[in-house]
Amino acid sequence: MILHRLRNYTARVFEGNGKYRRIGRALDVFLMSLIMVNVVAIVLESVGPLAKQYHHEFLMIELISVGIFTLEYVLRLWSCVDKSVHKESPLTNSKIRIKYFFSPLALIDLIAILPTILMVFVSVDLRFLRVLRLMRIFKLTRYSRAMQLLLNSFKEESSSLLAAFFIMAVVLIIASCGIYLIEHDVQPDKFGSIPAAMWWAMVTLTTVGYGDVVPVTPLGRLFGGAITLVSMGMVAIPTGLLASSFSEQLRKRRQVFTDAVHEAVEDGHLSPVEEEHLENLRYKLGLSQQEANKAIHNELKNRNRNLYCRHCGKRQD
Repeated sequence: MILHRLRNYTARVFEGNGKYRRIGRALDVFLMSLIMVNVVAIVLESVGPLAKQYHHEFLMIELISVGIFTLEYVLRLWSCVDKSVHKESPLTNSKIRIKYFFSPLALIDLIAILPTILMVFVSVDLRFLRVLRLMRIFKLTRYSRAMQLLLNSFKEESSSLLAAFFIMAVVLIIASCGIYLIEHDVQPDKFGSIPAAMWWAMVTLTTVGYGDVVPVTPLGRLFGGAITLVSMGMVAIPTGLLASSFSEQLRKRRQVFTDAVHEAVEDGHLSPVEEEHLENLRYKLGLSQQEANKAIHNELKNRNRNLYCRHCGKRQD
């Protein structure tokens, strides 16, 4: 019974709703700060002199961080059965935990602690290990509403983005073949094959243009200029799709909050329970306090205006 209550409390804290909102937010801020400290430490550790001078400090940061991340991962896996979304679930506790174990956020949490565990049992290249440890930055997707918006944008526009990348792949092949035919005889060392020409095509299509491989013939330069002009429009397609989807995600979240405010102020005022519900929803949707206050103020103003007759000023029941 005590374990069940403790598990339920842990689940509520991780969700950060209701009376657990403050402690949930404090936990999120602490974990986000710890992740950033880890990222900075891992980056600085790649500098040889710093790694030797502060070896003990880097090791302590790593061990303490992994200990905290491991505890968080175990507690989340243990308490996931008591999350609000699973309260009415027909699945057993073991099936819920298996489902959570393979969820994207849980896998990211696991990746955050695996490198150090591997280092204890397996001999791993330190450079490879350092890159794996940097994957901890993806844990921020759990706490950052902006990252969640971006991931939702990728998910909603996945088919459109795939179509755009497919077109870019076709243009890449055409550009590689074209420059290979034009420049192969003049620069066999740089355009000796179509795969070798793909490097030039890639940097040209992405409008980076490193300048290490460039066409020298008049026809090659003309072809390169045409590809550069085409690339400007090609790169803009996925950028425009993501920007539009990101804006739409923000609009949807604001609309959800506005609809919730409309229901809450149906009687012309907000009760403490309704204010608590709206505050939880605001935090969940990642809206600022200013946006929320503006939505509530406008809804109350419109509602109170409709409660009274504009001709006689009497309240309309």
